[in-house]
Amino acid sequence: MLHDPCHITPIPVDKEINLSLKDKEVLRRLGSRMKEISQKHTAENKAELWRALNDLKSKRPMVWINEIPWHEMDVNAELTLQCENEWAREMETYLRRTIYQSTHMPGDMIVNEFLECPKVFHSTDFGIVEDVDIVRTDENNETYSRHFNIQISDPEDIYKIEMPRITCMPEATERRFAVTRDVFEGIFDVVLVGQTHIWFTPWDYLIRWWGIEEAMTDLVMRPDMVHAAYERMVQAWMVELDQMVDLNLLSLDNNNTRIGSGGYGYVSSLPGPDYDPEYVRPHNMWGCSNSQIFACVSPEMHWEFAVEHDLKWLSRFGLTYYGCCEPLDNKIDVLRRIPNLRKISTSAWCDFSKMAEIAGKDYVLSVKPSPAVFATDSFDADAAEKQLRDIMEQLKGCHVEFILKDISTVRYQPQRLWEWEKIAMRVAQDYEY
Repeated sequence: MLHDPCHITPIPVDKEINLSLKDKEVLRRLGSRMKEISQKHTAENKAELWRALNDLKSKRPMVWINEIPWHEMDVNAELTLQCENEWAREMETYLRRTIYQSTHMPGDMIVNEFLECPKVFHSTDFGIVEDVDIVRTDENNETYSRHFNIQISDPEDIYKIEMPRITCMPEATERRFAVTRDVFEGIFDVVLVGQTHIWFTPWDYLIRWWGIEEAMTDLVMRPDMVHAAYERMVQAWMVELDQMVDLNLLSLDNNNTRIGSGGYGYVSSLPGPDYDPEYVRPHNMWGCSNSQIFACVSPEMHWEFAVEHDLKWLSRFGLTYYGCCEPLDNKIDVLRRIPNLRKISTSAWCDFSKMAEIAGKDYVLSVKPSPAVFATDSFDADAAEKQLRDIMEQLKGCHVEFILKDISTVRYQPQRLWEWEKIAMRVAQDYEY
């Protein structure tokens, strides 16, 4: 994700990264453990299972857990940071979380046998951020209730949305690349990578500035203004993408990169025949979009005020993913108008039988089981398993990935997630083709 609607992205700090011997030893110890895990994952060859799924030749449902409430997950200090340098702590967080998930709830996750070092660049974002009043129930939880204060109410307010400007930071990139290679010498090869997953979702932003009730009312009352605002957001993303192409900032995502709100991007048809390994372009990659706030909007309005505009973006990519939390079981005919669509989000609010009937085997169904099972006073493993089996009975014969996400809480009992993973893998293997 390039942008955070909560704030303007700060310019990355470009300064020397000086690590203490202790910091380096901590990172090397964790790196050695993660290299062992990566070698195990390579031997398991789950990449081929993900590729078969995305090629529409699936062998069984795939399972992946993400959007985890990490503040509730620490056990035996497995996630407790020991490094002091800011860069080292960021790297330590990544290593510890990866090791933790692979140890306790791996599902079909894949850890590479190399380490990625992202290119450093900065986007000026869209010139406008959300203005909110918030209410928290847990000060440590990043999920909380928000009331959005309106910033777009008249047509002229649309021009508060600005076109992003990208700035490359080669010196900062080289500093981070050099220190990463130095720390993990003899453990990991380090690969420089650019932007992969691009979260293109204009409505997620617009409603924060416009107001939910106000924006939905204006679909009827002021449709021209809605079209103008949405199109400006589409063009803002397009302008930003053009700059990324010109600056050679894109990298392939037909690997263990998350695609849309779903699983990994392994697929045979990407990067495609028109591919220069030194210069990745959008048609070598996955694209995505969604309109979560359109849950109750008619298929005709979903097309008019979202997908028809989105095609300008989606058509630039090799394959695409559509959807997130919005139910799409009654909008498949709309989505079929996206020519390069491969994966459809199938949220807990969908009619799964209807999805199976209408979508069939034409797409991967990215199923999002309800995380509500983790929020009860006690974890009901039987209910969790029944939920998954009921879904699979309705989707039998379809290409399915189980993506457990939006997990706000496990009631500070991480073992609930560990148990769910074992249940999900058992169900997936029972539905092996």
